[in-house]
Amino acid sequence: MIPATSVAEVEGVASSDSVRKPREPFVRRDGLVDKLLVGGTGAASFVMLAMLAIVLADIVRGGAAKLSLEFLTEAPANGMTAGGIFPAIVGTVLLTLLMTLAAVPAGVATAVYLTEYAPSQSTLARVVRVSIANLAGVPSIVFGLFGLGFFVSTLGRAIDVTMFGGELTFARPSLLWAALTLSVLTLPVVVVATEEALRAVPRELRDASLALGATRFETIVRVVLPEALGGILTGAILAVSRGAGEVAPIMFTGAAYFLPQLPSHLNDAFMNLGYHVYVLATQSPDVEKTKPILYGTALVLLLLTFLLNMVAVTLRSRTRGKLKPAL
Repeated sequence: MIPATSVAEVEGVASSDSVRKPREPFVRRDGLVDKLLVGGTGAASFVMLAMLAIVLADIVRGGAAKLSLEFLTEAPANGMTAGGIFPAIVGTVLLTLLMTLAAVPAGVATAVYLTEYAPSQSTLARVVRVSIANLAGVPSIVFGLFGLGFFVSTLGRAIDVTMFGGELTFARPSLLWAALTLSVLTLPVVVVATEEALRAVPRELRDASLALGATRFETIVRVVLPEALGGILTGAILAVSRGAGEVAPIMFTGAAYFLPQLPSHLNDAFMNLGYHVYVLATQSPDVEKTKPILYGTALVLLLLTFLLNMVAVTLRSRTRGKLKPAL
């Protein structure tokens, strides 16, 4: 038999539940360690921003007076102690564009294979990831020696023997080999950024596309890559930032000490802003005379890098804006 419960007992329980006090809101109490961590990280961020501001202020202060239309549109003269830096600007822009055109497609293709096609326990995928990690830690000067040995001496000589009867055409430092060397240097940045962007695409979108009858290739091209385009462009921005200012890889593969003529073919040598800064800082017999040109060249290099980054950022923002209405 079920024991009977009086009405008074039931009403007493209900009344006690109704008058139960609400829980007090949770109040976070930061301890001393948390406050020290916040203060330490804030101080580190402040020091980093302060150092960046000091460097930028010094370059702007030293190079702003040198900027002029003649400095930006004329070729260097009198042993680079006079004239402008127009050939170096053109060479840097061409080098960066060719590097981006070579590195981004190869990096995106590698990331697509690792994310979309390679099995989870694939030995080849593990080898590729380890190789990319090791490639990211190689010093830039080693890439320059690699470009000289592989692209210039081996590949360029093979092209000359096969297509030009042994005549020296591609087996010499040039714009093409310098761009390919920098593309190998920046390839890990593109691969890692693209792979993270592809992993961020929801799995449901892939499943829905496959359920509607699309092939895996069509799903990747029409669904996955458009969704990950922002991350891919972020990798391109990082690649431009990394490659535009590199000097060591191009010293052996195409950059010229003094070349007032503009490059007209892919197998021509070229001037570069970063290498021009290095030459002015280390090879000039009159440092005080070349210091304004040195500061002006460094300022133009920073502005050019910022401009290329802003173009990529604007393209990424417009791409995201077009994709939002479709989501």
